[in-house]
Amino acid sequence: MPKIGVNGIELYYELSGPADAPVLVLSNGIMMGTASWAFQKAALEKHLRVLLYDCRGMWQSDHPEGPYSMAQHAADLAGLLDGLGIEKAHIAGISYGAEVSMTFAIQYPAKTQSLIVIDGVSEIHPLLRAQTMPWLMAAEKHDAEWLLKTSYHMNFAEDWIRANQAFIDASVERYAEMDLDALARLMKAFYDLDLTGQLSAIQAPTLVIAGEKDLIKGREYAEIIAAQIQGSEFVMVPGSGHALCLEKPAVLNTLLLGFVTKNSL
Repeated sequence: MPKIGVNGIELYYELSGPADAPVLVLSNGIMMGTASWAFQKAALEKHLRVLLYDCRGMWQSDHPEGPYSMAQHAADLAGLLDGLGIEKAHIAGISYGAEVSMTFAIQYPAKTQSLIVIDGVSEIHPLLRAQTMPWLMAAEKHDAEWLLKTSYHMNFAEDWIRANQAFIDASVERYAEMDLDALARLMKAFYDLDLTGQLSAIQAPTLVIAGEKDLIKGREYAEIIAAQIQGSEFVMVPGSGHALCLEKPAVLNTLLLGFVTKNSL
């Protein structure tokens, strides 16, 4: 179980793929772990050097007392790259990981070869705060079942839920293994997010991806991000909800591989 010391904590990571290939970092959503990228890892490690990791407060990395912040997560990622001897990488993430990735691109432009924002936001509107507040309440009450039942319908498209109900039902046990105190700290870091006014500083080639049926971080937010980053590309994925890496893995893998390859020449 590889870990590396970064900023006073231990971060868990997985690094796979050809040693001489471009490096693609994939940062997790707030309730994700590295296993959530299984479809991406299996396909992309044939062509790219894929770096998965748990940020502080997530799964196999350390869960120090808070508060946490996006700037802190970005500094942790920079330290991880330094520790692995990686000077520059393609920086991608989904949801919470997308927000970490944007922060990283702002703070560490020299380390950012390209930026890929998947179902992310740069600011939080009242509806998004209201939609996700039950997650924080469930975490603070240490109620894993409540957390699942107040989140899964927001994270997946209805068609995917119909076809994968057994996966949803089995997720209660997985959620029960989560450090809910740490999740609450992650949620509070998310609520402090306010990046829109800084996005114009990003010079790296950028791809913004959103699911057509994403109920919480969809087109409205993606368009804000794409409009602020000069020259960015914008893709809507038909039929996908918020959990794009699970719902439409083949489409996402094609987008990731194509964009990284194009910007590694």
